[in-house]
Amino acid sequence: MKKIVMFIGGIETQAYFSLQMKKAFEELGHEVCVFDYEKSWQTLGDLIRFCGNGNTVMITFNFHGICGEEIFRDENGKWFWDDVHVPCYNIIVDHPLYYHKFIEDRPKNYVHLSIDKNHEKYMRRFFPDVVNGPFLPLAGTELRPDEKKMPIKDRPIDVCFAGNYSPASHFDKYVNRHGSEYADFYRSIIDELLKNPHRSMEEVAEEKMHEVFDDLTEEQIKETMPSFCIMDLMIRGLMRERAVQVLVDAGIKVHLVGAGWEELECEHPENMVQYGPMNSEGCLEIQEKSKICLNVMPWFKQGAHDRIFNTMLNGGVCVTDSSEYLDEVLTDEDVAFFSLKELDELPNIVKGLLSDPDKMQKIADHGYETALNYHSWAKRAETLHKYIEKIE
Repeated sequence: MKKIVMFIGGIETQAYFSLQMKKAFEELGHEVCVFDYEKSWQTLGDLIRFCGNGNTVMITFNFHGICGEEIFRDENGKWFWDDVHVPCYNIIVDHPLYYHKFIEDRPKNYVHLSIDKNHEKYMRRFFPDVVNGPFLPLAGTELRPDEKKMPIKDRPIDVCFAGNYSPASHFDKYVNRHGSEYADFYRSIIDELLKNPHRSMEEVAEEKMHEVFDDLTEEQIKETMPSFCIMDLMIRGLMRERAVQVLVDAGIKVHLVGAGWEELECEHPENMVQYGPMNSEGCLEIQEKSKICLNVMPWFKQGAHDRIFNTMLNGGVCVTDSSEYLDEVLTDEDVAFFSLKELDELPNIVKGLLSDPDKMQKIADHGYETALNYHSWAKRAETLHKYIEKIE
């Protein structure tokens, strides 16, 4: 049985995911060493000893441990992981276009794990030499697995949303920095995504590049892709903005967990209940008190988001836009879907659910069983366990 190295002390949500998987790996029989970034020099000795006996793998999120940290490289730039022959399994919870630099500078024995099937295609196209592991969509956490869930009718919060907000204006300086011609080009991408929200960012970006430039090489397309990070962040913010706006302006109180919501412009700000930023457990505590938890997908058109499965595992009803992957694994017995092209219908969907607690309870109960059986971090750990142990 392989020993496993994991990380905490970096990005809070990813550390929380790691701790959920750690529990599952230990239940499967793995010994797990957790490297704490906040106590890096104190835990480094334990890590070296842990890896020194061989038969060890490292499992991380978003390049923690392999993003160039001096503590994990010698004076010649050699990776510690290569020196002790530890394979690195890296779960990327964002689009890989954010991480070209780190992908190019990866350890020798590196396995890339994608949360969206479009991301897998992107990796195979632009980084064909990188080993891709099994598809590993985001998963959920049940806050109190040993306690009965609060019935929908007794929950004090009607609607919540957990996520930060940045208005599109925050990105104007990046969009405009090369002049109006480039700004128009970037905005044409946003316009197309708003019209056709089923399309992926990279698909539309490449289409727009070909409209402007002749004879683009594959290498030129690859080199340009990271510049569209801003577009990805903008479209996320715009869709969150519009979904929350349409609800609060329709008279629905939305409890908002996350930074930046005081900047949202709407007609009825009194319908926004703002909690500010919270850690993962704080978000889950709000979700378990909520009848409905709104999810607006990041631009994962063949993936999922943990908000969906967190809601299901904590006994609420998730109201979410869809993706090709979600269409495969969930039905309207598990969640309530809305369309990004028909956001004006979102208040009617929410009000219809709130007027029918029995229907909501049926969705919540069915969704809980679906998420428990297929979409917890324990289930994702099982997938990785089988892969690293080569279990068919």
